[in-house]
Amino acid sequence: MSSQARVQRTRAEILDSAWTLILQRGADVSLAEIAKAAKISRQSVYDHFGSRGGLILALVRRADERLDIRAKLFAAFDRPQPHERLNATIAVWIGFVKEIYPVASDLIRLRTTDADASAAWEDRMSELRQWLLVLTGSLERDGALQSAWTAKSASEFLWASFSVQAWGLLTQDCGWDEGEAEAVLTRTLRQALLTEK
Repeated sequence: MSSQARVQRTRAEILDSAWTLILQRGADVSLAEIAKAAKISRQSVYDHFGSRGGLILALVRRADERLDIRAKLFAAFDRPQPHERLNATIAVWIGFVKEIYPVASDLIRLRTTDADASAAWEDRMSELRQWLLVLTGSLERDGALQSAWTAKSASEFLWASFSVQAWGLLTQDCGWDEGEAEAVLTRTLRQALLTEK
């Protein structure tokens, strides 16, 4: 195995160990605990990621890559009919949120006290807002957005409405069934954003 392949494998093992540990104990685990779980030294974690912030950012990016969220969203954006396009986007995002919820909700909790967690979360959310602007721009071009919306305001509303926090409030705090939560979010977002067929 080449040295580059070994580096990539070690990096992946660190990220997988970190993900598992955060799922079990929360996002405020230390680098020393992550290193121990990955069976490497704390210095090796620094060598691979530079800082705790670098590790957290790599961790959330790896989740995006592993779950292929960008490709799935852009496939939804390619649907020919505006209503189908929005429905498919919501379904893709909710499927992603279900997978990342335990880690993402803990990162969100830490944002106010942990600059690294805050920076990692903002990095991913700013990219998601850009992706959603692609969707709402296409809806606007097709004449499918209600007149009260611009592509930008619609993308921001969509981003806020199906956030990890909103999903948690409905399914955890309110105890909604996941299928019911998805159906209600889909229906209300479609009604709020799109013109009638």
